[in-house]
Amino acid sequence: MDVKTLCLGALTERDLTGYEIKQHFEEAYSHFFVAGYGSIYPALADLTRRGLVCCTSVPQEKRPDKKVYSLTKTGRDALIAELMATPPRHKVRSEFLVLMVFAHLLPPEKVAEIAEAMVAQWDALLTSIDQCMSEDQGCFSPGMRFAIGYGKTVVGAARSYVDDNKEQLIATIQEETASDEAAD
Repeated sequence: MDVKTLCLGALTERDLTGYEIKQHFEEAYSHFFVAGYGSIYPALADLTRRGLVCCTSVPQEKRPDKKVYSLTKTGRDALIAELMATPPRHKVRSEFLVLMVFAHLLPPEKVAEIAEAMVAQWDALLTSIDQCMSEDQGCFSPGMRFAIGYGKTVVGAARSYVDDNKEQLIATIQEETASDEAAD
């Protein structure tokens, strides 16, 4: 699954600008897919070239024209074909987990700082997910509500795990550091 596919998916709901698609990614997809303007706008340009979306320029006062993207029938068909052909996989890419794998190489204070920063990020994400769900008003598809609920569950479980286990990790690192220093 790539940014282009998610752009097509976002456009099934309504016509959107690139900025609105980015906001949609942050609100609805951020717990499982991250995309920035640097990937969204090239994706939209390619989708437009291929006739999967069309772009309308909307004049604005004292600003450049706003580009609003719409899904074409060909784009909808391409999205459905991609969804039908994509096997369900769950990939995780986490700099946090890489840092934890090598936590024994870091000072215990740094490990604590990293864990606390990650918990704060998850808290912010959970707040964002709750806000997104409270603003639903029946607009989200059943699948979107499922994905948002799944994200909330996974992020909440990750947050709880780190909160419940960070002190033990830090204590173990402190013990190993003290043992190594005594051996030197």
